Amino acid sequence: MIRIQQLKLPISHTKTDLEAKISKELKLSRGELLGYEICRQSLDARKRPVQYVYTIDVQVRGEGKCLKKAGNPRVSKAELMAHSLPGPGTEPLFHRPVVVGSGPAGLFCGLMLARAGYRPLILERGKPAKERKKAVERFWDTGFLDPQSNVQFGEGGAGTFSDGKLNTAVKDACGRNRLVLETFVEAGAPEEILWQNKPHLGTDLLIGIVEKLRSRIEDLGGRFWFESQMTDVLLHKGRIQGVRVVRRQGGREEILEVETEVLVLAPGHSARDTFRMLAAKGIPLEGKSFAVGLRMEHPQEMINLSQYGTDYPGELPAASYKLTRKVSGGRGVYSFCMCPGGYVVNASSEREGLAVNGMSYQARNGANANSAMVVTVGPEDFGGSHVFSGMEFQQRLEQAAFRIGEGRVPIQLFADFQKGVQSRSLGEVEPAVRGTWTFGNLREIFPSHLALALEEGILGCEQILHGFSRGDAVLSGVESRTSSPIRIPRNRNMESAIEGLYPCGEGAGYAGGITSAAMDGVRTAEAVISRYCLPNGVKD
Repeated sequence: MIRIQQLKLPISHTKTDLEAKISKELKLSRGELLGYEICRQSLDARKRPVQYVYTIDVQVRGEGKCLKKAGNPRVSKAELMAHSLPGPGTEPLFHRPVVVGSGPAGLFCGLMLARAGYRPLILERGKPAKERKKAVERFWDTGFLDPQSNVQFGEGGAGTFSDGKLNTAVKDACGRNRLVLETFVEAGAPEEILWQNKPHLGTDLLIGIVEKLRSRIEDLGGRFWFESQMTDVLLHKGRIQGVRVVRRQGGREEILEVETEVLVLAPGHSARDTFRMLAAKGIPLEGKSFAVGLRMEHPQEMINLSQYGTDYPGELPAASYKLTRKVSGGRGVYSFCMCPGGYVVNASSEREGLAVNGMSYQARNGANANSAMVVTVGPEDFGGSHVFSGMEFQQRLEQAAFRIGEGRVPIQLFADFQKGVQSRSLGEVEPAVRGTWTFGNLREIFPSHLALALEEGILGCEQILHGFSRGDAVLSGVESRTSSPIRIPRNRNMESAIEGLYPCGEGAGYAGGITSAAMDGVRTAEAVISRYCLPNGVKD
């Protein structure tokens, strides 16, 4: 295969136009082009008119001759990476591996283990995807929160109710990224995610996709226990022996002990009770920095005009942005989890605490664009340096947001945030919020130095994106769950200091989104497979 990079075409090009461009770049005669595959498609909006930019892998007759004839630095031999799982190890395994959490990390770890014949048991404290969706929508409509099954907990993890971004900055020399995307396509995702520069899966698609991933794991001998929370780890001489589980079925609870030699911990970034239990058992944990801030909404049309120009073609997708500014004192303020055509959602998981996030459907056709505007925080902001200082700081911000909004999402116009006064009415921007909202003074949520940093950063972004600091832009808060405040240390073999314990994914401190979490799940499964032989005598 031959790879062509930086192949540019107008927005309105056809398949015929693309094939003609490929033939021209490679100086091909009729019949020499045998086939091609799009590796990457991105938008170049730096100059007008906006163009698509492609990376293409091409199959031709006489590959070597073609490479010489092309004489183009953008043409090279394609380096193809295909992922493969390792063969089984030799250490005995007498029970199913247990995976805690069915977010991207847990699902992909479970799927790889199942494909290799290890028949994992996956524990999920929340409900299956469709039942979870009903619980979340009831919460948004009525304010009734189920602490076990909500935007954070349940099948698919927190990413199920998000913009579903699939791009990642994780370097990948083993083909795990491609494996994750191909697996999503096999489960019903659109094929375009394989080549789009910034692919995404809206919440409306993700629910069906995670259900299909579950079915594949079950077809391969894996099992799922929903509404089943791990409440204790069973240890013997520094090694995992099993877990204690509270299982809720038909309005009743039962406590079960499950034996295992392998425990994969993929609990998500909001499993605060789990982190406390692990610390009480002597399992090493570390506090880590994260970011906090507010969601900010603008008209999507304003973002489109800024990014594409006034005469942009209507078939272009809703435009996105990525902003960062350094403010006085050296802190960085930056946009996070930008949702074109999306919604702000009440993403709370604890009573008397309120957190927000951003979400999009696949079409991204909402009236507003929203993004978190956040600032990094560390021990100097937490008021303490013990392992749970950051987590407790998150909780204090969320409790303040809950009080200010009296349980509803508090919102404020940016002009009023600057003045430190509660808004009384809206401007041209109508909030697009899933969940009830009310006006509140968001500045009261934060220590003054963080509120000032957010204000200064937003004002500075005006220099990059005209209209960004408009006075009627709608702020909502608090965005506190940008990443886990905890890391569970692991060695080069993906294992904790506790033998048989494998911390995994975003909650354990090793990922920052759907794709990176899924890739970490794959990598963790590889570590388990390469060490242990297939389990013998497993009973259902």
